[in-house]
Amino acid sequence: MIRTVLPAYGLKEEDTSIESFGTGLINNTWKVISAGKPYILQRINQKVFKQPQDIAGNIKLIAGYLSQYHPAYRFVAPVLSVTGDNMVFIKSEGFFRLFPFVAGSHSKDVVETPEQAYQAAAQFGRFTRLLSGIDLSGFKITIPSFHDLALRYEQFLAALKKGNAERISQSQELIKIISNHSGIVKVYEQMKTDPAFRLRVTHHDTKISNILFDKEDKGLCVIDLDTVMPGYFISDAGDMMRTYLSPVSEEENDFSKIEIRDDYYKAIVQGYLEEMKDELTETEKKHFFYAGKFMIYMQAVRFLADYINNDMYYVAKYPGHNLIRAKNQLTLLSRLLDKKTLFSRFN
Repeated sequence: MIRTVLPAYGLKEEDTSIESFGTGLINNTWKVISAGKPYILQRINQKVFKQPQDIAGNIKLIAGYLSQYHPAYRFVAPVLSVTGDNMVFIKSEGFFRLFPFVAGSHSKDVVETPEQAYQAAAQFGRFTRLLSGIDLSGFKITIPSFHDLALRYEQFLAALKKGNAERISQSQELIKIISNHSGIVKVYEQMKTDPAFRLRVTHHDTKISNILFDKEDKGLCVIDLDTVMPGYFISDAGDMMRTYLSPVSEEENDFSKIEIRDDYYKAIVQGYLEEMKDELTETEKKHFFYAGKFMIYMQAVRFLADYINNDMYYVAKYPGHNLIRAKNQLTLLSRLLDKKTLFSRFN
């Protein structure tokens, strides 16, 4: 029973109400009101995050650094348990953490305006910039090889050798497109050995729902730090492009609805670079457009590989679901590439 976690935080069951909260797909989330005070309670999905303690350790590092060097930054740190821990383990239930509910804040599931895209990009850029002086050696990798495009491409090639023969036959057109764009992988491999590309504290999941907004729709802060670990800026900038630029998501099967909205791209560039322009190297700035190619292509590769491997990772809600997702992302990539010359003036 979820209420078994309450005593670990000194909350009394008779004074507490609990209800499901949000639309997140990974962790279980509830809104808790105890003695009139609101909180957010989460249970960590251990199928995705094998070592929840690593998440807790990373967040503790971030909280300590921001408290010391940037105390004015609104950081939603976990509530400490009665034993002083920022995460608790309940037998037969799992790992939990409790956060204060930020009064007057709200989150969004979909980007509705360029201004929202700008606000989110600025918040993600600010988060990384403020942590630019932190020692990366203390961070744990919460999802190994999460955005390692070279590994994802190797997994795709392995799927072509050992995967479902019928599905491979059905996917020939997409396989050819992915192979034709393999230069995106080569750029990533070169980047990893180029000192002009720096490892920084990177969020790795920059969808709009991971930003809190105030009543005037101004960005307040970054939330959901489970995937925060050392990484390259292309992960954060690229994931914003992948999820903000088109009015439809990877679930859309009417590909005519997939488009790249110029004003949203400009908003991402302006918001992110206003915070990160002095942090990024000139070489990194020149690869801003590449960030979008990187993330969209990687997601297409992952969807198609999973389809060929009989949908082992991404849940398929209907036959061919992951094939449709792969087609969707490759269509998005094509639309983005059509904008290369136009978007070069925004960087």
